[in-house]
Amino acid sequence: MPETGNRANEVAAAQASSSIGRASVSKTEGWGFETLLACQSIAVDGFGMNTKAEAGPGTLDTIKLAAAVLAALGGFVGYYWFVDESVLLRVLGLFAGLALGVVIAFQSAQGKQAWEFIKGSQVEIRKVVWPSKQETLNTTLVVLVFTIVLAGFFFLVDFALLNFTQFVTGQGG
Repeated sequence: MPETGNRANEVAAAQASSSIGRASVSKTEGWGFETLLACQSIAVDGFGMNTKAEAGPGTLDTIKLAAAVLAALGGFVGYYWFVDESVLLRVLGLFAGLALGVVIAFQSAQGKQAWEFIKGSQVEIRKVVWPSKQETLNTTLVVLVFTIVLAGFFFLVDFALLNFTQFVTGQGG
């Protein structure tokens, strides 16, 4: 592909609109959004492809996660290794190993993503409109009544089928 030397002209030419001379049909135009143009492509590497790939977890992150697993595993092994010690010390050692493993895991890229997800979840939980005590009580009562009615219905159906089967086969009392 020949280089023209002016990337701005190439990008502008690639963003041509197919609706020249027609009225806009975009619902977002005029509301602070850019309209979508036909055949948008941004030439990055000369072939029209963006070759920048997302970097995955690095070796250091893998080492951090392995250390976190080993710390948690160390807590479990210590709990069973020191059988002669008091239960309180063994449980404290177990929790210390687990806590150390969690702290180490949150230092990795995946741990940081998990922490951001947890914080985002907390924000979303605050937005939830929780039912009142009366609504919860009413809903619980409706579910209980409906369950009792269905239990009675299935009991009657089962009883009728049992009697019908005994009548047809001639077995039973």
